[in-house]
Amino acid sequence: MNRPNVHNASLPDGRKDAPATAGDEIAGILPDDVAEDEDNDEIEAEPVEPDLGGYVWDSASVDAEGKSGTEVIAHFVKRLPNAPGVYRMMNAAGDVLYVGKARSLKKRVTNYAQGRFHTQRIGRMVRETSTMEFVVTRTEIEALLLEANLIKRLRPRYNVLLRDDKSFPYILLTGDHAAPGIFKHRGARSRKGDYFGPFASAGAVGRTINALQRAFLLRSCTDSVYDGRTRPCLLYQIKRCSGPCTGEIDGADYAELVKEAKDFLSGRSQKVKSEIAGAMQEASEALDFERAAVFRDRLSALSHVQSHQGINPQSVDEADVFAIHQEGGQNCIEVFFFRTGQNWGNRAYFPKADPALEPAEVLGAFLAQFYDDKPCPRSILLSHDVEEQALLAQALATRAGHKVTLGVPQRGEKKGIVDHVLQNAREALGRRLAETSSQTRLLAGVAETFGLARPPRRVEVYDNSHIMGTNAVGGMIVAGVEGFVKNQYRKFNIRSTDITPGDDFGMMREVMERRFSRLLKEHAPTEGEPAAATADEAEDGAAFPAWPDLILIDGGAGQMSAVRKMLAELGIENRVTAIGVAKGVDRDAGRERFFVAGREPFMLPPRDPVLYFIQRLRDEAHRFAIGSHRAKRKKEMVRSPLDEIGGIGPSRKRALLHHFGTAKAVGRAAIEDLMVVDGISAAMARQIYEHFHDNG
Repeated sequence: MNRPNVHNASLPDGRKDAPATAGDEIAGILPDDVAEDEDNDEIEAEPVEPDLGGYVWDSASVDAEGKSGTEVIAHFVKRLPNAPGVYRMMNAAGDVLYVGKARSLKKRVTNYAQGRFHTQRIGRMVRETSTMEFVVTRTEIEALLLEANLIKRLRPRYNVLLRDDKSFPYILLTGDHAAPGIFKHRGARSRKGDYFGPFASAGAVGRTINALQRAFLLRSCTDSVYDGRTRPCLLYQIKRCSGPCTGEIDGADYAELVKEAKDFLSGRSQKVKSEIAGAMQEASEALDFERAAVFRDRLSALSHVQSHQGINPQSVDEADVFAIHQEGGQNCIEVFFFRTGQNWGNRAYFPKADPALEPAEVLGAFLAQFYDDKPCPRSILLSHDVEEQALLAQALATRAGHKVTLGVPQRGEKKGIVDHVLQNAREALGRRLAETSSQTRLLAGVAETFGLARPPRRVEVYDNSHIMGTNAVGGMIVAGVEGFVKNQYRKFNIRSTDITPGDDFGMMREVMERRFSRLLKEHAPTEGEPAAATADEAEDGAAFPAWPDLILIDGGAGQMSAVRKMLAELGIENRVTAIGVAKGVDRDAGRERFFVAGREPFMLPPRDPVLYFIQRLRDEAHRFAIGSHRAKRKKEMVRSPLDEIGGIGPSRKRALLHHFGTAKAVGRAAIEDLMVVDGISAAMARQIYEHFHDNG
């Protein structure tokens, strides 16, 4: 059945028909869902089809059953308007191959239908296309914004993909307390206050906050600690807080410190420094040398902030600087963040793109995705002119709510900054290529050492962690040609009641059974090796296999016996190579024994690079399993009996504890006493009472 095409649907940013929520750049398109599977307890991203906030995809069926490529695309061309919009190309399995935007959908799609392609990549993409979907937008700017959001959301194989898209940390000056605090913040901006950033790393935020505390003496304690103080804390004693919690500074003077901090972080640093210098001079002339020394120390702290930021250009107050370097079929985009005339750090990105694409094409596609969920500065400096630069500037300005300029500086200090960023991109890509080459050689060495048919593309390493069987957790880490693949890591909460506490063999059986049962369900292997990519995927370097070529188990003969038995029960013992890695008698690194099916246990020479590589993989698995176990144990230690009662959320729990003091006191309370608490109805009071007085 045909679905209607919506010609006047619109994005938010003040326009109609778009039910936007706070923080959503495109209405209805939510961040990637991360859920803990009830069956497997695995932290895993669940693919969710975007809600397009007013947009409706037109995927009307055409008379092209069983057809693909230019033939099926030609059928769609007949029905398309000469209007801006976004299109999706999909294969027979329903996987999105490509997301694109066009000023005229009809003209753009007609190009695909003609069958004349500049690159093998485009030709292969068209040949795989079995259906398409379209959405018409009011303007090309809306199409550009929607395209960027969908590319990040759906990660189509043939688009330029922004990888390692981790959130950036910010500095938060809270606005929901009488005495605002200064904190490091990452994630959704749900708390009221002023956010300053982005910073390239948490370390850069921490160093800046430490200096700002010395400069502006703002508190960094939580609200609960603040409310419970009866005397100044150590930070007051070492002159990193003005002590508003106990009245060491009155509210008006503290508000002035907060205002100065906001001015400094908002780019008015010279004004703030001039005012502090003037106050120091006045105190000195009044012979109040102790007060003058306080202002002197604050000035010194502000100078420390600016002098330890690396490059601090005089002509750049607020800008992001991007430079791209291509080499060996790979791309590196380096970005430097400048705010308030200070360098707030840099980060290197390695987007996946077809090697045939020019640097400007990759950089343009990268920018649209990069600012999909980040605040945009007023100025963006580039190493290359990108396609549709004016359109991209308009789109970013629409989203940011202020004018945004994009440009490639040709001379002066800005040109020097871009050249410096480009040099960083060149060096970062050189390091990555060297590491990838080394990793490739090591994987080839693993294949030779353990008699594998080919170097493994996906290696999984398993380890368990517990204390006397309590809070047991199984950890799985994943490595490939480019190193550790952390978004593939999984943890397994061991919960079988049939396992004796401390039974490592039983725990490993449970982990193996849950991991590979789910893998069989979601990625059932076809004939041949499951981890092998198709020729096209190998050429693209895009497909990271779901099935491992090799699994390493932290354990000896007993662990391997449990693993092989489980793999045999699942019928995949010949599809997955499992190797046990057991420490020596004294648990010394370098004396590991390896357990491989069909061979006697053996050791590798002490200085063998493959041995060091295996040790590194095992240590990472151990680190991950230990960290997961500690997090679970910590959660158990702070769990309240109130958490076990259905319907008791944070607000009711807080109200009960404020009223009664402790969970034990809540348990002793009568129903009538419970009903006095705000938010506790008669039915809820009875439920709480029965939870603590269940004699069954």
